[in-house]
Amino acid sequence: MSAARYCSHCGTTLGTVQLGGRDRHQCPKCGFVLWRNPAPVGMALIRHEGRLVLIRRAAAPLAGYWAPPAGYIECGESVAEGVKREAREECGLEIALDGLLGVYSQSDVDVLLIAYTARALGGELAAGDDATDVRTFATDELPQQSTPAGGTATDLWFHAAIADCLARWRGAIRKEIPA
Repeated sequence: MSAARYCSHCGTTLGTVQLGGRDRHQCPKCGFVLWRNPAPVGMALIRHEGRLVLIRRAAAPLAGYWAPPAGYIECGESVAEGVKREAREECGLEIALDGLLGVYSQSDVDVLLIAYTARALGGELAAGDDATDVRTFATDELPQQSTPAGGTATDLWFHAAIADCLARWRGAIRKEIPA
């Protein structure tokens, strides 16, 4: 557990108590419990003109790596709405979600990743604030990216989740193309 924090309700220094079999921060004055829950992140593997859209990430995790557009889901929006917003912000495309590709979590990472397959409906492909570049790739030309040396737990987990999503996406595309 992290160092003591202050109660967001009354300002009292939080104490540590056992709740549900775990150490939790709780306010001894008002009883507020500081629950630690993973932040939801939505990601879209977007088909645009028969190719996959990837952005080159500008910031951590995986700064400099190619990845599908992804970002935090905000309060006041559904996961689907957040995924569509992130696609618009990061690559300039309006999208339709086709289906859930996977849900990824790991105990030492404070993120829950929800990945979808999607298709572009409109907009103009352009790198947004969170991207240094945006491109489309055919299934046989996806960038090969090594595991980040010295990366954080989040970097390593996100890299593995992206690799799994890309493999699942390739498999889904192969099933769509008649032999």
